Amino acid sequence: MAKDKQFVTEITPQSEDFSRWYIDVIKKADLMDYSPVRGCIVFKPEGYEIWEHIQEEMNRRLKATGHRNAYFPVFIPESFFQKEKDHIEGFNPELPWVTEAGGDVLEERLAVRPTSETMFGHMYSKWIQSYRDLPVLINQWANVVRWEKRTLPFIRTTEFLWQEGHTAHENESEAREETMRMLENYRDFVESFLAIPVVTGQKTPSERFAGAVDTYSIEAMMKDGRAVQAATSHYLGTKFAEAFEIQYLSRENSLEYVHTTSWGSTTRLIGSLIMVHGDDRGLALPPKVAPTQVIMIPIGPPKTREAVIGRTDELFKQLKDAGVRVRVDDRADLTPGWKFNEYEMRGVPVRLELGPRDMENGVCVLVSRITGEKKVIQQDNLVEEVQAMLEQVHNEMFERALKFREDHFYSVDSLEEMKASMEEKRGFALAGWCGTEECEDKVKEETGAGSRNIPFNPAEQKTTCICCGKPAKHTVVFAKAY
Repeated sequence: MAKDKQFVTEITPQSEDFSRWYIDVIKKADLMDYSPVRGCIVFKPEGYEIWEHIQEEMNRRLKATGHRNAYFPVFIPESFFQKEKDHIEGFNPELPWVTEAGGDVLEERLAVRPTSETMFGHMYSKWIQSYRDLPVLINQWANVVRWEKRTLPFIRTTEFLWQEGHTAHENESEAREETMRMLENYRDFVESFLAIPVVTGQKTPSERFAGAVDTYSIEAMMKDGRAVQAATSHYLGTKFAEAFEIQYLSRENSLEYVHTTSWGSTTRLIGSLIMVHGDDRGLALPPKVAPTQVIMIPIGPPKTREAVIGRTDELFKQLKDAGVRVRVDDRADLTPGWKFNEYEMRGVPVRLELGPRDMENGVCVLVSRITGEKKVIQQDNLVEEVQAMLEQVHNEMFERALKFREDHFYSVDSLEEMKASMEEKRGFALAGWCGTEECEDKVKEETGAGSRNIPFNPAEQKTTCICCGKPAKHTVVFAKAY
């Protein structure tokens, strides 16, 4: 029992060591374990179910906008990468290659998929013949491999899970419309489903996706002030169409290249929601994505145990029938206090307590993981009250994350000011940029903060480059990042 109590309390405080806190939380909450392969993790059921809920909601949104799921091979011939030079240059350091199979050396090396633009391009060249075949709107859920030198569970791993969309269109305007539609879809999904506020904008040329004409991103702030790129959307122009000969017969009876897009989000969303919402008690999971939304804990002396558990089971059925993800912990060998700490650490959004006196009065107690608020409710109103508290928890989580971001978002006008900001504080810095790669590189070299994106709606428009003092072409968000 003493060991069990220690299990739910031993978490390094965020203020002491944020990285250690993160590892403590994901291990103690039973989300993952390390595999014997460097940089790879095993998703345990508690962690994978979070991804399943992300998939379910994302699929609903994708299918509502006309996209369909397919699956493409994990192995990609080396010759495919050679067709788009920017693409291979961007990914080459991270590519693992298969050179031998079945005891024989392969005639052509095969890359283990880092992304699938080239494979989609090859297949689209076979499938698209006429404007009647367009648009093509395909998404795939898959795993990808990038040989990362520094890894962190969920945030940056050698193998990770993601969804990647690849679409083909008749012209630039339709493709750009798709690019922005999907960016907005990501923004709304991350904010309304994961309760994470994001900064939406365009990547600078040095940060855009290898082979893209334009790259757009949503950037989230973690509780240590660092940024996580939560999702990206790319307008690829006709680059991949020309490389893979994806042409169609137009309405004017001429042969034209399609315009393509790609966009994606990954399991780093799991790491992001942990780092955005977690606290020194452990996980704090947004209700819409939590594997367990409500944990029911019967309490009271042994002589009332049978009656209390019986009523708990009846209330459990009501919630389950209403679509609430609910569990009962009626283990007799653990105290209610231990259970309270355990499920707080695991991030369950709402706790329901029921004792003999509650039964007599026809009530039960709901407790919010976020505020700790205890609310006595009538059992007759159980479903409505639980659903209302789940919504309240989600809104509170978003507002807290938004306030944290606002409190750690700084406006700076000089390199010295940014240096001081990054050394003494933590967060994002809004600064002017002249548009040259030299100044962008110098900012990162001297402050450790890289450009995250050029926000669509900055709090203010900067007029002077933070680095060289020349007129600013853009107002940019800079931050240290994962």
